[in-house]
Amino acid sequence: MKSNDSKIINELELLKLREQLCFPIYLCSKEITGKYNELLKPIDLTYTQYVVMMYFWDKGSSNLKDISKALLLDASTLSPIIKKLEAKGFLERRRLETDERNLVISLTQKGVEVQEKALETTGKVMEFFEFTPEETTTLRVLILKILEHSVDKF
Repeated sequence: MKSNDSKIINELELLKLREQLCFPIYLCSKEITGKYNELLKPIDLTYTQYVVMMYFWDKGSSNLKDISKALLLDASTLSPIIKKLEAKGFLERRRLETDERNLVISLTQKGVEVQEKALETTGKVMEFFEFTPEETTTLRVLILKILEHSVDKF
């Protein structure tokens, strides 16, 4: 075998799944999202709905454009989620009296109350994966570092 052939074989090792960064992150995302879905089921939220609700627990009210920008979800993905959360009584949509073209989306009292029930979720996820608080912080910092280089928002 020529030395060039050996170099090609070594380089091909880099294409194996176990050598990739993207694949384990993809699998972790699926596993974490699945665990959140399991824990959120009793409070009638999916993971994506939970993400939207976290936005509202932070902001209180907003419009579709700002929510879309903050969550990096396009309006066509976000609109059905907002409608489902409204149907569950967690959010309400209303038009501004001063400008009926603007739709304001706000938390309802029920939406505020479900926040208290959701508080335990993140802790339970970290416990399930046996993360210490320090490991959780380190992982978050590393993930945010990846996002800083790929997403304008971060």
